Amino acid sequence: MTKYEGLFILNLTGGEEAVKDSIDRITKTIGEAGGKVETVQKMDKRAFTRVTDKKVPAGYYVNFIFNAAPANIGPIKARFDHDAEVWRALFTKAPTGTPAVATAAPAKT
Repeated sequence: MTKYEGLFILNLTGGEEAVKDSIDRITKTIGEAGGKVETVQKMDKRAFTRVTDKKVPAGYYVNFIFNAAPANIGPIKARFDHDAEVWRALFTKAPTGTPAVATAAPAKT
């Protein structure tokens, strides 16, 4: 199992209840495809910098951290490609471990 990060931009006209319902549905869909959601980070609704469709000037951003087999990412992505509530979905491998800390050489006196 590999850890992945999925950033979803939701196209919803409803309020917070619609966002919660979509999060539950996305979590269920990832689980049905063989993944296991670890963390869900719901961000606010944000206006798009470049509006490609005047009907959709903003979206709700939600970040999912989940574990899945690499072979399951394709089917998971395909399930959201034609979903009317998901404006965009981006899947990347989540960073593992802690970043390396640079050490400075001792100062010469």
